[in-house]
Amino acid sequence: MKNILLVCFLLCSCLTFSQDYFLKKYQPFNSNIPSPEEFLGYGIGERHTRHDLIVAYLQKLAELSDRASIHEYGKTHEGRKLVILTITTPDNLSNIESIKERHLAFTDPSKSSSPDASLPIFINLGYNVHGNEPSSSEAALLSAYTFVASENPEILNYITNAVIFIDPTINPDGRDRHTQWANSYQGNPLVADPQDAEHNEYWPGGRTNHYWFDLNRDWLLAINPESRGKLKWYHELYPNVVTDFHEMGSQSTYFFEPMKANGSLNPIMPKKNYEDLNNLFGNYFAKALDSIGSFYFTKEAFDGTYPGYGSSYPDIQGGLGLLFEQASSRGHKQKTAFGEITFPFTIRNQYTSSITTVKAAVENKDYLRSYQKEFFKTAMMNSAIKGVQGYSFGDRYDKNRIKAFIDKLLIHKIDVYKYGNDSYVVPTSQPQYRMVQTMF
Repeated sequence: MKNILLVCFLLCSCLTFSQDYFLKKYQPFNSNIPSPEEFLGYGIGERHTRHDLIVAYLQKLAELSDRASIHEYGKTHEGRKLVILTITTPDNLSNIESIKERHLAFTDPSKSSSPDASLPIFINLGYNVHGNEPSSSEAALLSAYTFVASENPEILNYITNAVIFIDPTINPDGRDRHTQWANSYQGNPLVADPQDAEHNEYWPGGRTNHYWFDLNRDWLLAINPESRGKLKWYHELYPNVVTDFHEMGSQSTYFFEPMKANGSLNPIMPKKNYEDLNNLFGNYFAKALDSIGSFYFTKEAFDGTYPGYGSSYPDIQGGLGLLFEQASSRGHKQKTAFGEITFPFTIRNQYTSSITTVKAAVENKDYLRSYQKEFFKTAMMNSAIKGVQGYSFGDRYDKNRIKAFIDKLLIHKIDVYKYGNDSYVVPTSQPQYRMVQTMF
């Protein structure tokens, strides 16, 4: 049995550079919309794509299609654009402000909001927070093309019932450092030897941003412009589902949530999040990866208790954060104990999980919406029964320190009030009560 499984993995990992699998599944495609390969001049997986080309392609989609619009939410330390491509039906896009208002009513405990079957679910597909974990940004290009250009009934159903926000590169500075390395050392023919320079970046590598900060720790701290721009955007929309695509060591397979039990039990979170929702979505991912013959595991690793991860911060905002970890090719092809793993293969798994996330969210949108409403409602209820009315703080000798702390509170939409000359108070009775618990 072990040998049979090994053969299956070898067959899956030795894909050619062609990414035709999605073209076949989601035909027909609008011929007026260029595919990533037509736009870039090479097949996805043949090279690592620079961030400026990723942005240019999404701009082209927004220019040519009435399903898409592009929004710049900030710039990195090195001046690279941070963008989000919004994809939905033309009718939804033209009424996006009205849809947004109806959606946000479910995050406001003071408003009465009843089930609304016609309201699209909000999904944020976020990619490449660690710059040298590059497969997900390539998958973002394929996903964007699929949702914008496919005329397949399955895709049309998704964009009718969802507003999809694609953030293709959360860490552009780190990604471009890694892209330059991988493309510079790419062999012809490809070199699979793990000792080859292509698979071994020199320090600091592409994981971190310009100042070597790990942006997957910065959702709570909000130090860097990449995070501050994203948080501002986030609190204007409160998406129901948020993805966080990563890569891990080459000697592995593929991970999706649920996480390990002792790393998921955040005491301030509703159990529905890390039990019901994660298991519900996990079944979708297992079925999708089974259909393409990919190995995977779940419930054995990773944690979601630190609130500053891209897969945990959304949980504290009434959404569902989803972590994915793909065994990395660390270049274009590398030999492992299980056979060779290729860059196209890693992209395929990330793409499959992207489409499946949208599928699961659309098919469970009423549940996700009612969960979001209940999340903020129970926050207010919990604050009333805990016996703590608020937290006060102050520092008469270091006003800059207080200013910095208040800035942290406000960027997370936590209400804070001045009390006396040198003191401030944060009441617990507010929709962001779980963030108040997190901070204090």
